[in-house]
Amino acid sequence: MGGLFIEELTLSHFRSHRAARLELDGRPVAIFGPNGAGKTNILEAVSMLSPGRGLRRAGPDEIARKPEALGWRVAAELRSLGQTHEIETRAEVGQSRSVKIDGKAAAQVALGRIARIVWLIPAMDRLWIEGAEGRRRFLDRMVMSFEPRHAEAVLAYEKAMRERNRLLKDMVRDAHWYGALEAQMAREGAAIMRMRLDALDRLAAAQEGAKTSFPIATLSLRASDDGPLPDTEEELLTAFESNRQRDLHAGRTLIGPHRADLDGTYAAKGVSAAQCSTGEQKALLISLILANGRALSEDFGAAPIFLLDEVAAHLDADRRAALYDEITALGAQAFMTGTGPELFAELGSRAAHFEVSDIDGASVVKEIE
Repeated sequence: MGGLFIEELTLSHFRSHRAARLELDGRPVAIFGPNGAGKTNILEAVSMLSPGRGLRRAGPDEIARKPEALGWRVAAELRSLGQTHEIETRAEVGQSRSVKIDGKAAAQVALGRIARIVWLIPAMDRLWIEGAEGRRRFLDRMVMSFEPRHAEAVLAYEKAMRERNRLLKDMVRDAHWYGALEAQMAREGAAIMRMRLDALDRLAAAQEGAKTSFPIATLSLRASDDGPLPDTEEELLTAFESNRQRDLHAGRTLIGPHRADLDGTYAAKGVSAAQCSTGEQKALLISLILANGRALSEDFGAAPIFLLDEVAAHLDADRRAALYDEITALGAQAFMTGTGPELFAELGSRAAHFEVSDIDGASVVKEIE
């Protein structure tokens, strides 16, 4: 069987789970249980099979189960386009996270080449009305799903910018100190902007003409301070040089890809996402996640693994059924959480169902036949 899905997932001392093992077959995964039982922790464990800090952006020591503090481990057998990969990621106490793919040490970015994982969690519900940083991170996660090397470009850009900011804070005025750093920032920044804009084009195409019950979101990029947003290497280099005096006064870099903001509009109504109702904002987010999945199905050859935390609780029965229909039509393995089994009734045998409960301070996972 082709596609992309997890066949076996093992958690050890991960958050509330002392030990857990899920055997899966590629169908969507419905996970239910009371609040605090450890449902979201399973989704977070799956998110650690992709580059970055996972859906909670937690440090390695935050993830280790308390009070043992023995470190943690997540392992998976991943079926990707007809090949099976053994993935292990772990962190010992006080150590950074390590990754192994098929028994060999690997960089985190390598995870993005064999698995594409996208998520929607309740913390994103305020995406359109809070700060630009969250929207930029949301966009960059989608960009990374298309181009795993986007993460490397962002890291390289931010490293050079930190060094430039250090010069600015020290009030260094000699232009020679800035040349190489600004050249690197311009090169990496142009790549970042190019990949972001390409991702927006792919999302627009994936929404256009799609048969969906969720509204189309029109997306665009602008500077968070409504100033210029240069996007080519030449424009960026010129901007860094000409803005140096202003940056010296601020003690930091005030122009560049790190100042980008994502604008969203409810296309059918012509209304900014920030002005939409809470329900409409949620529907727009779901629409974008599904568009991301459709685009990846074409690019990668398989739908991504979806992580949808408490997504069903905010949808009426019709929208819930429509969401499940779209996920199954994509052939995607989606891990979805909810407080009760009734939230997944429309899925029936199209999904594997698991109940999570808390027993003596530890999460226990049980498959429901």
